Amino acid sequence: MKVDVLLGLQWGDEGKGKVVDVLTPRYDVVARFQGGPNAGHTLEFEGEKYILRSIPSGIFQGDKVNIIGNGVVLDPALFKAEAEALEQSGHCLKERLRISKKAHLILPTHRLLDAAYEAAKGDAKVGTTGKGIGPTYTDKVSRNGIRVGDMLHGFNEKYAAAKARHESILKSLNYQYDLAEAEQRWMEGIEYLKQFALVDSEHEINHLLDNGKSILCEGAQGTMLDVDFGSYPFVTSSNTICAGACTGLGVAPNRIGEVYGIFKAYCTRVGSGPFPTELFDETGEQICTLGHEFGSVTGRKRRCGWIDLVALKYAVMIDGVTRLIMMKSDVLDSFETIKACVAYRINGEEIDYFPYDINENVEPLYVELPGWMTDMTHMQSEDEFPEEFNAYLSFLEEQLGVPIKIVSVGPDRAQTIERYL
Repeated sequence: MKVDVLLGLQWGDEGKGKVVDVLTPRYDVVARFQGGPNAGHTLEFEGEKYILRSIPSGIFQGDKVNIIGNGVVLDPALFKAEAEALEQSGHCLKERLRISKKAHLILPTHRLLDAAYEAAKGDAKVGTTGKGIGPTYTDKVSRNGIRVGDMLHGFNEKYAAAKARHESILKSLNYQYDLAEAEQRWMEGIEYLKQFALVDSEHEINHLLDNGKSILCEGAQGTMLDVDFGSYPFVTSSNTICAGACTGLGVAPNRIGEVYGIFKAYCTRVGSGPFPTELFDETGEQICTLGHEFGSVTGRKRRCGWIDLVALKYAVMIDGVTRLIMMKSDVLDSFETIKACVAYRINGEEIDYFPYDINENVEPLYVELPGWMTDMTHMQSEDEFPEEFNAYLSFLEEQLGVPIKIVSVGPDRAQTIERYL
């Protein structure tokens, strides 16, 4: 058996949670392989709306195993709040969820460091979510981190040492803080975490594969936020690309099967960083309003623009995408003309590849396509698609070289159309 991987191809917020929920019935296991509570996966079904931060999106399917892999960073306090909210709504987690002992813990002082570092950068700030993700991955790489498994081995000493080191840094930055309340909630989260199955996830995953179980690996953020291949330094602190599933779960490269790449019919970005196709006009505001483009975790307004096929082709290449999934098609239902960026002009030179650096000097070059001017939210089959929408799909497939297998026409689980290619 091989694992299938599902990940975002843009700057995050593509709608991964909904698609994982839709695809989960086809799998025995759903596993998160990177990121932390900065990722908000929104799911809507049966009149209810759920936002998952750390818990895999397959948790709503009662007979599925869900795994938080070693590549994830976990905040015990936020995890406790998220899990208890799900349990109160009737979803039992303790029987369905397994957590890697090698996943790193976000400490209360990591969140303080996140805020202090951003404040020190002034106008050059990255625009993090303030959840302590970056400092936690920094400690992981510098071999100073605390892992879930450490809760069972010399935890108090390790925590005290990490806290003292962080407080020394905060003092050097002249950052004022009060830790008591956050630390109390965090310690309560630690005790709560101990109630779950803590596993060696690399053995768990491979054992499941060897026993014929089908596994879907769920990514967070998006390819263009990858720490190596994204728009650095305005990126997240983990590998969001397909290869991250290997390192974040302990899966060998030759055990990767299908790679599902998710993208919006347009493009969005949260926080700072380059965004070549960003719209600053009424059209951008209209996309934002129609798409309800506000962060599910932070509430921050997302920057909106036309689809960027230069960046998208780059993401398809890096990830080895085999199937595409287009989200929020319905947001463009009322536009007479749809634009798509097919190249950049930089310092007078036209290029069709993603360069080392993109900045304000990048001019997007567009092609225009006719809009479909049709409400697609009630459609249930590709046979109902307007001619202009089919033309848009064909254009994207020709540009990207990969078939679009699934189209989303609304936020609900039921508003998902699979194409029979």
